Formats: sequence, structure tokens, C-alpha cells
Amino acid sequence: MTIADVCILVACLLPIICAVIAKSRGFGKPRREGGFDNHNPRAWLGNLQGWQARANAAQNNGFEALPLFIAGVLIAQQRHAPAAHVDALALTFVAARIGFIAAYLADRASLRSALWTLGLGASIALFFVG
Repeated sequence: MTIADVCILVACLLPIICAVIAKSRGFGKPRREGGFDNHNPRAWLGNLQGWQARANAAQNNGFEALPLFIAGVLIAQQRHAPAAHVDALALTFVAARIGFIAAYLADRASLRSALWTLGLGASIALFFVG
């Protein structure tokens, strides 16, 4: 397994971590007291505020970013791009996504946008590395 392969796995887990963060205050509470509603989770998530709502938005954005990143890694590997370059771009993407999540939770919109752009750039660069 290459570093880039591990980065795909990590990138796939990041939105799930965001979901846990978004739902964390609702765990252990009864539904009638505002606890997590597993019968209607999307509506419950839609009513979140503050950092919890931002964690849910980071989850959604994480899932949206995955296809381009995964395709980029797989195409770069299929084209036998230098592994060191593919790994570096994959690590850049994961680092940008982790920073993106932290910036989102902290409500640092400009930093979040810059990190999103960095991650997008790394994903696109994977298609051209070689």
C-alpha cells in the first residue's frame, strides 16, 4: 500500500469524523430533549447551529471533494507517475482537508477557503503529474 493509498483511506474517513463531531452534543440525550434523532437524522442535522452546523457542512464538503481526489490518485498511479510526486500531492490534499476542517470549526472563513483551494489544486495536479 502506498502513501497515496493511505491518503485515500484517510480522506474517506475525514467526513465521517466530521459527522461524529456534528452529532456529538446529541449523543446520549433522549430525542425529546434535543438528542440525536436517528429516525430523522438529516432534519436533525439541518437544525444544528454554530460549530456543530459547520462540522456538518465540513462533512458534506468532504464527501464532495472525494471523487476528484480519488480519481486523481488512481489516474496518476495508472499512468505510473513518480510515486514520490503522487504521495506528496496526496499528503498535501489530506493536510489541506484537515486544516480545512479545523478552520471550518473555528469559523475562519478566509483560511478555510484558502485550504479548500489548496486541496482542489492538489487534486487537479494529480491528473498532470508525471
